[in-house]
Amino acid sequence: MLQIIITLAIYIALVIPVGNYMYHIATNRKTFADPVFNRIDRMMYKVCRIKGEGMTWKQYAISLLMTNAVMVFAGYFILRVQGILLANPNQIEGMEPTLSFNTIISFMTNTNLQHYAGESGLSYLSQMVVITFMMFTSAATGYAACMAFCRGITGNSKGVGNFYEDVIRITTRILLPFSIVIGILLIWQGVPQTLAGTATVETIEGRLQDIAMGPVAALESIKHLGTNGGGFFGANSSTPFENPTIISNLIELYSMMLLPGACVITFGKMAAERKKEKTGNAVAKIKRNVTCFGSQGRTIFAAMSILFLVGLTVCYLAEKSGNPLLAEAGLDQTVGNMEGKEVRFGVAQSALFTTTTTSFTTGTVNNMHDSLTPLGGMIPMLHMMLNCVFGGKGVGLMNMIMYVILAVFLCGLMIGRTPEYLNKKIEGKEMKLVAIVLIIHPLLILGFSALAVMTGAGQEGITNPGFHGLSQVLYEYASSAANNGSGFEGLADNTYFWNITTGLAMFFGRYIAMIAQLAIAGSFLRSEESMRQSEHSAQTTYCSYLFLCLLCIFLQHLHFSRHWHLDRLRNILCCGCHNRVKGS
Repeated sequence: MLQIIITLAIYIALVIPVGNYMYHIATNRKTFADPVFNRIDRMMYKVCRIKGEGMTWKQYAISLLMTNAVMVFAGYFILRVQGILLANPNQIEGMEPTLSFNTIISFMTNTNLQHYAGESGLSYLSQMVVITFMMFTSAATGYAACMAFCRGITGNSKGVGNFYEDVIRITTRILLPFSIVIGILLIWQGVPQTLAGTATVETIEGRLQDIAMGPVAALESIKHLGTNGGGFFGANSSTPFENPTIISNLIELYSMMLLPGACVITFGKMAAERKKEKTGNAVAKIKRNVTCFGSQGRTIFAAMSILFLVGLTVCYLAEKSGNPLLAEAGLDQTVGNMEGKEVRFGVAQSALFTTTTTSFTTGTVNNMHDSLTPLGGMIPMLHMMLNCVFGGKGVGLMNMIMYVILAVFLCGLMIGRTPEYLNKKIEGKEMKLVAIVLIIHPLLILGFSALAVMTGAGQEGITNPGFHGLSQVLYEYASSAANNGSGFEGLADNTYFWNITTGLAMFFGRYIAMIAQLAIAGSFLRSEESMRQSEHSAQTTYCSYLFLCLLCIFLQHLHFSRHWHLDRLRNILCCGCHNRVKGS
């Protein structure tokens, strides 16, 4: 437990300066690196003919979708014909159509759900030009949407920004330099970075073994930094070639935690700056400059941290207690449940990595989640279903603000006051959009899960005859809808059914919510007249604000759990499907 506490303490010390730096990037303020990056950005603006004009939320959303669509079609083509292209020393053939569809949607939506083994399914060209490239662009897209959303709801500008300018600045000033540093650190720890083909070596037993190689470190750095999660190898970060030491494990942990937490600080500072401009109070100005989070950022960061720490504690204690059935059989369980875990990480770092990768929706794994204890496996599934415990880069923040708006709206109505957030009235239009964001996630999970257990094509992938088989299905679609990418790997998911349905879940889970959130930002931005605080407006203290956010999250998930995936899916199984699942 001590190593977990130290790890999280170091994280807090790292996330604050990064959040401040990202705030300067999001608001076009001066930074120490401007003399270098300004030249690079101006050159790219000139080549791409980007004028940097402000966009409405509709223009921003269309630019985002069209850019992503072009990259999807180009990437799909490369995956289909990779067998005849260059940089393919292992002579890997092109992907079949449904797997290509699933893979390209997966990486464009920042999910990185893999129904293939990277070392045998992709050429080096595909790994670099498609996979690694999309890890940069999908991460930049998510962060750009988040910053546009923050600009809209805080009213810090006349528009939500320019999508192309945001993507370039995020890539050149954040993703590229950070990933280069992380990549060098991983190479230092022994992660391969080469274009050589598979190496054949003689083992100590005198047998020959093929060892897959490739440009691993470059992919690993952006994989974690951009909260992508797809592994160069099928075993992901549990293999020594992706994650060889405890130091590399910490590097990967901090990489996936850094930017999502920094986004919250960025939003808090943007909200505080807006309030400062509105009040013009010198005393309040000084007080706000003392804190690095801002009042809004502090509340949201605290809510996310509570959910994360509770989940981490439950997961750690569950894995530490081991398997009681094995203990009864006489097997030593003093080191905890080590099934599916690497000895070099142990229970503590495995539990921390598991909770982090699903809270920050990265999807990378340093242990097999299918081998977790029941309570240990519940936590990653729960956090993906919530999809607001920090989340991916920007996604968790936007989803948490949806709960904030919902909490403020309900409380305002209950006490007969005008609901408002950041001095903007919350009306019917905003609440309809919030409802879409909050409903689409459980709808995708439950709808596709029901389809899987009701059809023969879906049941063929369920390898576990017991209740864990249903958990595998729920986990797969929760991971897809939350754009996470991890899985209970006992599922036989490389089939037409699973490739298509998870691809659709990833697509709709990403873009429907993102467009609705941009629409909310546009709606808030159009309300140029701020509502003045009066006796008719709903006001909350820091503690009540935090409590209400957590209460709304808890109540939504309680309703989701109790009335849907326990009762309705169980009824589906009991109506004839359960026997077929057992026989699969």
